[in-house]
This record gives sequence, C-alpha cells and structure tokens, in this order.
Amino acid sequence: MSHGHTHAPGETHNHSHGPPQPAPQPSVDPALQALIDADFVPTQIALSADNSVALCVPHKLEKCADCGVDYVNLNRLSKILVGNPTLLCPPPPSVISQKLTQMVTQTKDEGNVLFKKGEHINAIKKYNMAASIAVQRPPWEANQFMREELSTVISNRSAAFLEARDYISALADAEMVISLRRNWPKGHFRKAKTLVAMDRLSEAQDALKLGLAFEPANAELLAHLAEIEAKQAENKSEKQPIAIAAT
Repeated sequence: MSHGHTHAPGETHNHSHGPPQPAPQPSVDPALQALIDADFVPTQIALSADNSVALCVPHKLEKCADCGVDYVNLNRLSKILVGNPTLLCPPPPSVISQKLTQMVTQTKDEGNVLFKKGEHINAIKKYNMAASIAVQRPPWEANQFMREELSTVISNRSAAFLEARDYISALADAEMVISLRRNWPKGHFRKAKTLVAMDRLSEAQDALKLGLAFEPANAELLAHLAEIEAKQAENKSEKQPIAIAAT
C-alpha cells in the first residue's frame, strides 16, 4: 500500500508499508533437541468426568504404580486453574491466593489457642494441618510467601514439641525454620531453647550467636544468651574443687 506523508517540514515522499513482519524465531540447538526427544515418552491418559483430572487409562488412577504414572502435581495445577478461571496463565508472581492464606492463618491461630491452653499435642495437630496447607501454594507464586507462612507455623510447632518434651522433634523443626528463613531470629531462638532443654548449653550459645549475626540488637536473643552464660558460669563454679586448709 502506497501513500504520502510528511517526514519533516517541507519534505514529502511516497513509500510502501508492507504487513508487519513476525519476530525472528530463535534457532534450535540440535544437541539440546536430541536430548529432549530422547527423554520424551508419549503416555495415554484418561480424563475425569469434568475433564480437569488426568488419570491412567487402565485403572483410572491419578497415581498408579502399575502404569508408572503420577499426575498428582499436574492435577493440582489443573484444579487451581479451573477454580480460578479469571487468572492469567501464568499469573504474575505478585498475585497470591488470599483464600489459601486465610486458611493457613486460621488453622495456625487455632493451634495457638490450644497451645495457650496447654493442649500441646492438639496444637501440634493444628500446626501439622496449617503446614500441609501452606505448601500447596501454586507454583507461579513467589517462593517467599510459602517460606514466610511455613516457617511461622513450623516455629510454633517447634515450641509445642518443646513443651511436650519431644526434644528431637522440636530441634528438627527449629532446624527447618532456619533452613527456610536463615536470617529470621526466631528459628535460632527455637533451636537454642531446645538445646538448653537438652542440656547442650555450648551449642545453644552458638545458635544464639548465629542469630545475632543477622540481627545484633535482637532483645530476645540477647536476653537468652545472657541467661545461658549465667548458667554456664554457675555450673563452672559448682564444679570448682573446694580447698581444705592443712592443720
């Protein structure tokens, strides 16, 4: 199509504009494509009545050892998308599932109420439920949301295990909190509290010092460290031999 228009004052000329050209496609790496093709195994699937769940053909199971298939994660993603038809695909990471957040918070708060009542075993059950909900976040959401929710729940569960005198579980949960949010002081505090209960004072002291490396002015860590150092000094004085003067 030819037409005339002005490019600069007093300058006019004609030229043609063709249809917009598609962006050039990247070239395919033959070696990488060969690896993809070698790893690709076609699999027949059956669908549920609402066409939202993938199943194995012979047994109509989403996870089947006989057929060697596992569609659990695929179907979880499918259910999320079916339940949220207005979502972009994939949504931006800043979009979070408010309903899931509410469920985690509500279940955790129920556990907190039981903890304050001294019902530590029942509180642990609630924290287990809250943790199982927290890890079900859609894969496109920013990982920090899951880490923050899960670490808070596991931190509370560690405290409940400690009160129930299950020190091994309390310590394992404290370590998990640290692995999820290393710079969060609460995980280091939980670890130290449990180590003190296990009479491992030097390790508890090290745990607190590591937490203080991330937040040097944390009052909770500083206070607990002072308590441990006082207890260590007391233990040391008790072990000092008593000198008996010769007569």
